Amino acid sequence: MIEWRRHLHQHPELSFQESETSKFIAEHLGSFGLEVVTNVGGHGVIGILRSGRPGPVVMLRADIDALPIQDEKSVPYKSQVDGVMHACGHDGHTSTLLATAGYMSEHIDEFIGEIRFLFQPAEELLPGGAVKVIASGALEEVDVIYGIHLWSPMPVRTYASTSGAMMAGADDFYIELKGKGGHGGVPHASIDSIVAGSALVLQMQSIVSRSVDPLKPAVLTIGTIQAGAAQNVIAETYKISGTVRTFDEETRYIIKERIHTLTNQIAAAYGAEAEIKYLMGYPPVINDEKEAERFFKVVSEEFGAERASVSPKMMPAEDFAYYLKEKPGCFMFVGAGNEQLDAVYPHHHPRFDFDESAMLDAMKLFIQITKDYLKEYDRT
Repeated sequence: MIEWRRHLHQHPELSFQESETSKFIAEHLGSFGLEVVTNVGGHGVIGILRSGRPGPVVMLRADIDALPIQDEKSVPYKSQVDGVMHACGHDGHTSTLLATAGYMSEHIDEFIGEIRFLFQPAEELLPGGAVKVIASGALEEVDVIYGIHLWSPMPVRTYASTSGAMMAGADDFYIELKGKGGHGGVPHASIDSIVAGSALVLQMQSIVSRSVDPLKPAVLTIGTIQAGAAQNVIAETYKISGTVRTFDEETRYIIKERIHTLTNQIAAAYGAEAEIKYLMGYPPVINDEKEAERFFKVVSEEFGAERASVSPKMMPAEDFAYYLKEKPGCFMFVGAGNEQLDAVYPHHHPRFDFDESAMLDAMKLFIQITKDYLKEYDRT
C-alpha cells in the first residue's frame, strides 16, 4: 500500500483528468483476477469480485483525484507535477481499496455475494464524479455502500462516524451587479456598483442569523470581491462569489431563495442590474442509521470501543452524499494524524501528509464491516 500510495503521490492528476491513475488502478485490479470495468462516469474504475455463492452486492468506494496545490513537503515521494498534489489523502484511499480488493480476491471463500470496488474520479470539483458514476448505472443491484476517509485531524488508531447528518451540503454562488461607470467626482451621473455591492454583502450576513432556524447549522461565506480599477473611477461592475453549507434540504433552499431575493431587490434599489449564478453542489452526507450502528459495532469488536467516537457535524462536503441518497450506507473517518511524523497539517494544505499505517487500519475496517454485513445476510 505504501509503495502504491507514494507512486500516486508523485504522479497526481486533477479532477476529470485521472487517465493515468485510472490505468494504474485497472492494471492492478486485473492482476488480482477481478472483472474490471473502466470509463465509469469518466475515468472511474470498478473491480468486481463474484464469490459464486448467492448473496447481496456490497460496494466499497475510494476517490482518486488530486488538487491544484503546490506540494511543499520535503519528502522523497513529493509530487513531481508542478502545482498539483494529493492534499486530501485520495492517494491513500486508492491504495487502501486496491489492497482490500487484493485481500478479498485471495480470501474469496470468506465472502458471499458480490463485492464491487469503486474508484471514483473527480470528488474535489463540482458537479462531482459521483453524479456521473450513478448515471452510468454503477449502483444498480447494489445493496449497501461504504466509504472511508483518512482523516489527519484525528490520531492514528481512532475511528469516527455518526448516524444521520455528518458532513454539510455545499452550494456555490457567483453574483455580478452592473451599474453605470463614471467619474469619481461626478457620482450623480453614475450608478455605483460598489455601493450597491457593499450593501448586498452586509445584508447577506443577516440570512443565517435572521432567516434560518437557529437550531439548524448553516454557513454563508463570501470568499471573493472584485470591483474597480482606479481610485477616481466609479466601478461599473461588482462581482462576488461565495459558498453555502447546510445539513438539510429545507435550510438549503431557504438560503438560496433569500440570496436571490436580496440580490435582485438591492440591485433594483440602487438602480443596478443583477446576474446570479447559483450552483447546487453536493448534498449533505447523511449516514443510514443501521449502517452507522454497524460501524460502531465493528470498531468496538475489532479494534476496541475506546477507539470509536461519534463524529461531530462538519462543514466540509463530500460527494459520497449522492450514493447515500440512493442506497443505505455509511461514510467513516479513520484517524491518520501523527505529530511524530509531522502529519499535522489540515487537508488541502500544501504540506499535508498522513501516517501511512492508517491505510492498514482503513483496510481492516473495510474488510470487517463487509464481513459483518454479509454475516447478517447469512442469518436471514
